Formats: sequence, structure tokens, C-alpha cells
Amino acid sequence: MIVNELVKKYINDVKDYVIDLRREFHSKPESSLKEFNTSRRIKEELEKIGVEYRECATTGVIATIKGNHPGKTVALRGDMDALSVQELNTVEYKSQVSGMMHACGHDGHTAMLIGAAKVLNELRDEIHGTVKLFFQPAEETAQGAHAMINDGAMEGVDSIFGIHLWADIETGKVSVEEGPRMAGADWFKIEVKGKGGHGSAPQQCVDAVLVSSAIVMNLQSIVSREIHPNDSLVVTVGMLNSGSRFNVIAENGYIEGTTRSFNPELRKQLPEIIGRVVENTAKTYRAQASLDFQFVTAPVINDPKCSAISEKVVEDFLGKEGILKFEKVTGGEDFSHFMELAPGALAFVGCRNEEKNACYPHHNGHFDIDEDALEIGTRLYTQYAIEYLQNS
Repeated sequence: MIVNELVKKYINDVKDYVIDLRREFHSKPESSLKEFNTSRRIKEELEKIGVEYRECATTGVIATIKGNHPGKTVALRGDMDALSVQELNTVEYKSQVSGMMHACGHDGHTAMLIGAAKVLNELRDEIHGTVKLFFQPAEETAQGAHAMINDGAMEGVDSIFGIHLWADIETGKVSVEEGPRMAGADWFKIEVKGKGGHGSAPQQCVDAVLVSSAIVMNLQSIVSREIHPNDSLVVTVGMLNSGSRFNVIAENGYIEGTTRSFNPELRKQLPEIIGRVVENTAKTYRAQASLDFQFVTAPVINDPKCSAISEKVVEDFLGKEGILKFEKVTGGEDFSHFMELAPGALAFVGCRNEEKNACYPHHNGHFDIDEDALEIGTRLYTQYAIEYLQNS
């Protein structure tokens, strides 16, 4: 209880500081792997606080706070890149960069993590081990987590915890239940090779438009007729290009799409399943087709122990009513790559408040957050680290 009161006091002390940082980051968004100003400002603040850090993955930063008691190592992660979205808000802290916007809450994640660093540095006596803080670049392009891992970020880490401010959840509610929370998000490309010719003589040709269309249709049968009904799977074709003129039978077709899945074993099977449908459909029409399937982000699957610690922390300062059971989502997060190397949890922290016009979806030009959520996220970061280390 004493620790909770200390955390509460220090969190209250940094509340305005975190809001100011978030607004600063929001007004100066930067694209993936080009977060140079953001990285510089993070390092400046860490130096003021007196926290050691090292650079990682070009623009990433890893801060380290060693407690006054021995123990394990826990990592806290916040991403910091923005999106190619034109901001449509008229707030005083709106984006100063045309065509670039923090439309996914990463400005808040970065600010909350700096706030947590400030509080944790004051609470070294309560830390039984080491806390690492990952300021991650390039989440939106799914490059940042891998880059940090390749730079040794996860060496010696026993658990990792992340937060995503979530526009579909009301402020004051947090979802951090165990099990699948976000989908594995992967990409595929299909190239179709037919035989072109005059539109009046189809018998002389192999129509790539027809073949490509048939492939798109047959891919949908994977979900409806091949996958177990209890497994969630999305197979989406977002691009189909073929043909050049109204009276020319197309020789080539080009398809791009994405899959979303929560079951790691099913995900591993998708290249074979999709490849079989593509190849056999093309053969049916005397064409050829090739598949390029790229695994991009794994599913986010919360560890039961880490989720239980997180929910206990939420209950400590928001009460049981602060814990929300929220359906898993088919968006992807490269935070999952950290979780492949250590057990962890990702929390959805509600930031929706219609009275404050914080009610637009992520990646929308009107997206904004209820800044009251920043205090909740900062405390959750801080208290998870302390609780995990004290109970490990």
C-alpha cells in the first residue's frame, strides 16, 4: 500500500509534464526510422532526469534504471513514429508537418514512457531488479521491433510490457486479458502469367483477368471451407491489376493482399494453403501463377501471469470497474516480436471521450485522445514494472 501511495504521488507530480510532452510530440510528427527530433528530445529528457540510456536501431533509445535491490529485468515499450495522414483537427498542438500526423497515439506512448522513467527513477528503493525502457521506432512499418532486437535490446530481459492507447475504449477502462489480443498480420503477392491476344479470339489466349478473378474468389473458400470454424482468419485481396485495353486479352495479372490470424500454427500453414489454391486455380485455366508470402508481424498473445499482474495493478488504482473485457482485434503490432523472446502483455488503455471530441478511429485525420488517459498509462507502466519485479 505504501508503494501504491508513493506511485500515486509521483504520478500526480508528472501529470502536466506528460501532457506537455505529448503535445510537443504531436505537433512535430516524424515518419518511421526518421524520428530524429523525437529521439533527440527523449535523450534530452532522460539526461535531465538522470537516467542512463543508449541509442538503438538508428533512432531508438533504450533507457536503464537499476533498482536498489537485486532481481530480474523487465522492459517497458513505447513506440514513437507517426503516419502519413493529414491532420484535420484545429487544436493548438496540431501537426506542424503537412501530410504527417500522430494518428495512432504514439505521441502519448512516448510521453507516458518518459513520465514512467521519471517516476521509476524516484522509486529505485522499491525496484527489485532492473527496468529497461524501449523507445521504439518504426512500429507502423513493422521494422522497429526487429531492428531493436537485432541491436540486442532483449538480451537479459525476463518480461516485457506495452501499452496502446485505444480509441474504441472509454477513458478509465483498461483491457489486458490473457491470450490472443492482436492478429498476426502478413502480406502476399501473386503474379499470374497467361497468354495475351485479341479480344475477339479468346481460343488463342489464356485470359489473365479471368484467372486472377478466379484466384480471388477461390481464396475466400479457405476461410469458409478449409479452416476450423473456431479459428479466426481473414484473407483479404486489396489489389488486383490486369489488362491494358478493352479489346486486348490480358497476359499478366498482379494481386496483393493480407492475412490476419491469431493461431500461430494456422499462420505457419498459410503459405502452403494459399499457394495450393493459387497454383491449382491457375492450372485449371491453363495459366501459371506464383505466390510470394511474407510473414510480417506475429499475433500478440498475452502471457497469463503477466496479464494477471497487469489486471491487479489496474484494480489497485481504478477498481474492478476499471478492468474491461474487450474483444481481440485484427490489427497487427510488431510488439509481438518482443513477446516471442520473453513473456509479456499488451494493454489497451482507453482514451475515448466524446465530450472532448476524442471519438475518431485510429489513422483518421480527426483522431485525438482524452489526455486523462495519459495519467492512467503512466501509472500502469510504472506499477507493472515494480509489481513484476517484486513478485518474480
